[in-house]
Amino acid sequence: MLTKYGYSTVGTIVIVVFIIISISLFVNNSYIKIALVAIGVLLLAFTLYFFRDPNRKVPNKQNIIVSPADGKILTIKEKFEKNFINENCWEVSIFMSPLNVHVNRIPVSGTVDYLNYHKGEYLVAFHEKADERNERNEIGIQGKNGKVFFTQVAGFIARRIVSTLHKRDSVNIGNRFGMIKFGSRSDVLVPANWKVIVKEGDKVKAGETILFELNGNNN
Repeated sequence: MLTKYGYSTVGTIVIVVFIIISISLFVNNSYIKIALVAIGVLLLAFTLYFFRDPNRKVPNKQNIIVSPADGKILTIKEKFEKNFINENCWEVSIFMSPLNVHVNRIPVSGTVDYLNYHKGEYLVAFHEKADERNERNEIGIQGKNGKVFFTQVAGFIARRIVSTLHKRDSVNIGNRFGMIKFGSRSDVLVPANWKVIVKEGDKVKAGETILFELNGNNN
C-alpha cells in the first residue's frame, strides 16, 4: 500500500519515467537504450518502495508510548524539555534512513495541545544539535498520563516535512499523521517517571514498538 502523503511525488516520478522510456524508443544505440530503461525502472521502483505504508499492529497494553517513526535508536538521554513539558525528561532519538518506512504515527492517545514549526538548517540527522538547529515540526500531546513531546526533524537529505495535525485535534495511538520525506530523525520526550523500554541501537517500527511504559505498569 502506498501512503497518501506520497501521491503527488509518485505521480511526478511516473511522468518522468514515462518521458525517459519514451526517449529510449528513439535511441538507436542499444546500450544507451537499455541504460535509459534501467534508470527509469529503478527510479520508479525506489519511489514506490520509499512511499510504502504497511499496516501496523498497535500493542494491546495500557500506559505506553510507541515509536512515531521507523528507524534505529540513535541516543537515549536525560534532557530538560522547555517548550511543552517544562521538566526533566527522557529523550529517545530515532534515526530514519532512506530505506525505512517514512510514515509517522501518533505515539500516545490524547489531545494536540502544542504545535510549532521551525525553519532551520539541514545538518545530518545524527548531528548532536540537529534537534535544535534543523528544520523541524514540534508536537505536544496531552494524554491521560501527562504530556508527551515529539518532533519531526529534517536532515541533510530530507527537505520535506508533512503533517496533518492541528491544535485541539483528538488523536489515537498508532494513527498516521504525516511523514518526513527521504530520511531524517524523530525525537520523543516524556517526563522522567516513564520507564525507557528500548536501548541504543534497537530497530523500531512506528505505531508498534513500545518506547516507554509507566513505572510499575504490569498491564
